[in-house]
Amino acid sequence: MTTESKPKYSLRQLVLYFLKLGYSGFGGPVALVGYMHRDLVEQRKWISEEEYKEGLALAQLAPGPLAAQLGIYIGFVHYGIFGATLAGLAFVIPSFIMVVLLGMAYKLYGGLPWMQAVFYGIGATVIGIIALSSYKLTIKSVSKINVAHIKEKWLLWLLYIVGLAVTVITQSEKVLLFVAAGLIYMYIKAPPEWIKKPLAAHSIFLTAIGFWQFEWNTLGQIAWFFTKAGAFVFGSGLAIVPFLHGGAVIEYKWLTEREFVDAVAVAMITPGPVVITVGFIGYLVAGFPGACMAASATFLPCYLLTVIPAPFFKKIAKNASIKAFVDGITASIIGALVGAVVIIGIRSITDITSAIIALATIIALIYIKKIQEPYIILIAAVIGLIIKTI
Repeated sequence: MTTESKPKYSLRQLVLYFLKLGYSGFGGPVALVGYMHRDLVEQRKWISEEEYKEGLALAQLAPGPLAAQLGIYIGFVHYGIFGATLAGLAFVIPSFIMVVLLGMAYKLYGGLPWMQAVFYGIGATVIGIIALSSYKLTIKSVSKINVAHIKEKWLLWLLYIVGLAVTVITQSEKVLLFVAAGLIYMYIKAPPEWIKKPLAAHSIFLTAIGFWQFEWNTLGQIAWFFTKAGAFVFGSGLAIVPFLHGGAVIEYKWLTEREFVDAVAVAMITPGPVVITVGFIGYLVAGFPGACMAASATFLPCYLLTVIPAPFFKKIAKNASIKAFVDGITASIIGALVGAVVIIGIRSITDITSAIIALATIIALIYIKKIQEPYIILIAAVIGLIIKTI
């Protein structure tokens, strides 16, 4: 545990809070992080401002889904590893159950015209949402788009452009490129001492919905691929999209382009962490075992990389080399996200109507401040149904 003071809440209260947030928290990682601050710091005063900021800093520095990591850290603050484990599970399980149920429905009805019509509208909307989110991530994590800021952060912009270009050209993610970007930025901006002074080298229904249809070899591939996704992707939930696209669609060919966009849409219309889309992808590939394997493999690195450094984080957070490494990786990954938007958009925006829906989504999110993504997606589903059935 990180503090000696007696908590103002029980572990049961904390678990119930994260259960509720897991089944009712819409809006993506930024919104979920904001809900935790409002509820646990400002209103209930269970967590101090300093403890919250430390957790948020760790979540930003370590790979994995931002909101889930912050929830795990908050569980750790007063109740150690047991609290971190229960808080993380409580936060993830409600949305995992939802995406598995949606996976069953998708397997059962996905080939029907009305379902295809619904996802026609949803798919176009998702492209718009991801495009706008990637822009926001760019100005937040790289710099604002003006001459002065670009000149100041030119190296981050270079890593960003390289990540974008490589993703578009190769149509896949490159983990080694991300790591190299982090090492280059660290070496130039804040080289650690060991670089400065190198001394040495260092049933029928269940069948219809695909519930238990899997192959052991495929489960192994899922375990390895999603472990890499959880261990190497930094930032918001959407940052994982290019990685998942490169593996699930390009490398392993588990999903078609349309199925992948639908999987991202499912994450948008369910509460909890956006990264829970891995459960939906795992279900489509290998049924319920695949969903469990994909979710476990993605969240286990996130969990370990939160609870292991948590007791020592105050010292780690001040390390300029670590911060520079993360900045470099983040710039490259966000560039890859933009590249993935280009690839997915070219393949998914197939006519003028879907282009208009995507553009209208961006405009609505910019100018209608209080509207949330699930409502836009619901409207798009109705529009798609109307267009395709007229």
